[in-house]
This record gives sequence, C-alpha cells and structure tokens, in this order.
Amino acid sequence: MTGTLTAGRIAGCLGLLVLGALTGVAGWLVVDLWFPGGLLLALLALFGLFLGGRIALGTALGVGGGAVGWFLAYVMLGVPRPEGDFLLSSSGIGMYAYLLGGTVLAVMCATVSLPADRQVSASRPVK
Repeated sequence: MTGTLTAGRIAGCLGLLVLGALTGVAGWLVVDLWFPGGLLLALLALFGLFLGGRIALGTALGVGGGAVGWFLAYVMLGVPRPEGDFLLSSSGIGMYAYLLGGTVLAVMCATVSLPADRQVSASRPVK
C-alpha cells in the first residue's frame, strides 16, 4: 500500500491516537499496581496496539498515531499538579521500563517489513 493520506487513514490515525491515550493510561495504572506482571501486560497491550495499527493502516502511520497518543498520556500523567504532587505515582524503575519498552516496541513495529508490504507479481508464484 502506498503512503497517501486519505480520509479513512486520517480517521484511522485519530482513532489510534485515542486508543493510544487509553492504553497509556491503563498501562500506567497496571504498571504501578502489579510491578513485574503489570509491566509485561502493559507492554503486551502496547505491542498489540502498535502492530494492529501498522496492519490496519498498512503504513508506519498506524504506529505513529498510537505512539503519539500513548506518549501524550504518559507525559500528562507524569507532570506534577499545581499542589506539588503527581496525579499518579511515578516512582520506581517500572515507569522507566514502561517508557523505554514502549519506545522500543513502537520503533520495532514501525520498521518491521510485513508480507503485505511486499509487491506480488502475477507472473511468478509467491514463495
């Protein structure tokens, strides 16, 4: 598929942006609640979001929409409030692992070559 912007792709990117924000908030809560298992669960959800967006839109724009939403949620939950405290706890190595792991997954899903990305010729069979 080509990388042209259509109304469907723009709507898909906006939908993935919202899903990314929801996944970011849910991941933040799960990582804080159950550290080792919650981190794996949150990263698995991010992997599903990024790879699903890549497959659904056929380009790396699908990953970008979800990644922007996830990162915005991550940043907004980590900013201190005017009272001086945080909306949610951000202490511990789990939150740094969540940020690094999510970034690695986004880059990995954006650069992966899927079978649907390759050109198929009608003159020779697909291997």
